[in-house]
Amino acid sequence: MKFFYPAVFKKNVDGSFDVHFPDLHGCTAKGNDLEDAIAEAKEAERTWLEIQILEDQEVPPKVSELRDVEVKDGETARIVAVNIRLMEGYDE
Repeated sequence: MKFFYPAVFKKNVDGSFDVHFPDLHGCTAKGNDLEDAIAEAKEAERTWLEIQILEDQEVPPKVSELRDVEVKDGETARIVAVNIRLMEGYDE
C-alpha cells in the first residue's frame, strides 16, 4: 500500500537538511544534502508507519493537504511517498 505524507525540509547553514512530518508525531530525519534527506525521510516515514500499523494495529493518521502545511522561512514542504507491504506474500 502506498502512503503519501507531507514533510517539511529545512536547509541548515552547512547545507544539511532537517526533516519533520507534521502528521506523524515525532517522525523526523536528517540528511547531509537534499538527496540524502529525502532518502532518510522515506526511511523514517516507512518505519513510523510500520510501527503504527503493523505493531500497534492502528489506522494511520489523516494526511494533511500540502497547501495546508505551515512552513517557516527557509523551509519547504513536499510529499514523501513510501510503499509498505501489509501482508506477507502480498505484492501490489
